[in-house]
Amino acid sequence: MPATNTVARYGSVAKSFHWIVALGMIANIALGLWGERLPQSTEAEIALKSTIFSIHKTLGLTVFAVAILRVIWALTQPKPAPLHPEWRAETFAADAAHWLLYGSIILIPLTGWGYHAATEGFAPIWWPFGQDLPFIPNSPEVARIFGTLHYLFNIVLWVTLALHILGALKHHFLDRDATLARMLPGRTEAAAEGEGHGHVAPAFAALAVWAVVLGGAGAAGWFAPEAEAGGTELEEVASDWTVEDGTLAIVVVQNGSEVEGQFADWTADITFEQQDEPGIWGDVRVEIAVGSLTLGSVTSQAKGSDFLAAEEHPRAVFEADLVKVSDEYEAQGTLTIKDQTVPVTMPFSLRIEDDVADMSGRLTLDRRNYGVGENMQDESQLAFDVEVRVQLTARRSQEAE
Repeated sequence: MPATNTVARYGSVAKSFHWIVALGMIANIALGLWGERLPQSTEAEIALKSTIFSIHKTLGLTVFAVAILRVIWALTQPKPAPLHPEWRAETFAADAAHWLLYGSIILIPLTGWGYHAATEGFAPIWWPFGQDLPFIPNSPEVARIFGTLHYLFNIVLWVTLALHILGALKHHFLDRDATLARMLPGRTEAAAEGEGHGHVAPAFAALAVWAVVLGGAGAAGWFAPEAEAGGTELEEVASDWTVEDGTLAIVVVQNGSEVEGQFADWTADITFEQQDEPGIWGDVRVEIAVGSLTLGSVTSQAKGSDFLAAEEHPRAVFEADLVKVSDEYEAQGTLTIKDQTVPVTMPFSLRIEDDVADMSGRLTLDRRNYGVGENMQDESQLAFDVEVRVQLTARRSQEAE
């Protein structure tokens, strides 16, 4: 069978591209829908969900590469002429549907890839080229936008694909023509009663469909920043040192990759007098709104009942003495998470100049001590150690001077 198209038939290359992409997309739709519905309460369930989404992402990028080649090939080839050119509306709709399908097989994997690059840790792509994309930051907000686009383009694909299949079956069983047969394996030539298809008007019709869908979603607020989830909102505290800037971050290792997250809402009540001699020269009480955590694509899971249980235990508390030990400092005290209080010591560096203090410290916790992720006992999936990273700038209040 010839490789190239004519106005009477599709060539072997076009047919191969069509069926490879079609079967790949249908399989990936099924994988995505299945993965979304899988539970993730136990170690085995999380492992299965991660594997399904790794397959979904890897297959999606494979289809993306083939789809680009398919579109390039389609643009360089004549398209077999419609068998019923007198059916102008149907022919135009079919051509517009083809452009929607061409766009979908590019846009869906591309937005899925963008979503993956904007998140961390969960279900890596199985390839050696890294997990990030240039100019796409690890950001929950960016990930949400890409995720919304991915969903909307999928909706357009599902509707268009259903109409495309119904149209092919109509031609085969009702019209009894060779429209479907021309795309099946083997050599089928059908007499072309008209000239080949035009590209411009159907392509603009496809663009109009996407514009309506995206515009409607925008008007409905789908791309607006999400409102903060309800939960404990901490009140400001009166402190000898007022925190002007800072981050409270955690780093977990999931599936061998580091995933960094931050708590957006926390307060620190600090008392401290700098001294040259070793000893206890202050104390600190830090309250943390657990529900303010963001942790990439696993944020909801991390705040769920199997892990931090943010609804049942909305606050974590760190209380410690600030101790000068030799030339360094330590915060020696306890950390309470999920009503589990464990002694901890955090070394930290400190520089004070003109009543402004810059502090940074790190602490490694064992999540099992706090009953976090008790059903996850395989460290290859989720490491036991969780690193806490603290950085802040605080100014001495006038009352403390």
